[in-house]
Amino acid sequence: MQKKHYGAVLNPLRWWGRMPRLFWLVALFVGFLERKKSPLEPVLRSLLMTRVSQICHCAFCIDANALRLAERSGGLDKVQAVATWRDSSLFSEEERAALAYAEAVTATPPVVDEDTKVALRKYFNDEAITEMTALIGFQNLSARFNAALDIPSQGLCAMRGEKTDA
Repeated sequence: MQKKHYGAVLNPLRWWGRMPRLFWLVALFVGFLERKKSPLEPVLRSLLMTRVSQICHCAFCIDANALRLAERSGGLDKVQAVATWRDSSLFSEEERAALAYAEAVTATPPVVDEDTKVALRKYFNDEAITEMTALIGFQNLSARFNAALDIPSQGLCAMRGEKTDA
């Protein structure tokens, strides 16, 4: 399926494939988070996953999530601005609240201050916040797994300065 969609088997699968049961569980989790009935909009999910990937310095994840963000948002504007979202007018207040939360949750150790929680609650209910936290947690797992194994970008959404094997 990956070969058909991307033209190649994705690099992380070469590692996850060594433990098929674990890969299956991870794939189920991703499938749930990316379901159509998610309380989080697809663009927001991709935005959060891209930002977490950047924070974790995962070349492959930045590449893959940037591609999905570009597809979902209809262009590269948000992809190119996500690292500097605080200084960009491209992001809504809802997206800003979610991005601030993603950064706080991704910090080691995670520290979510009261202002971040208040801003988040303006736009998201408990169900959405729970799912957002799970999405951020998953992307941390994925990005840290790939970064630890030095899995390179595959040039899916090639941008200047990224390490790639494409």
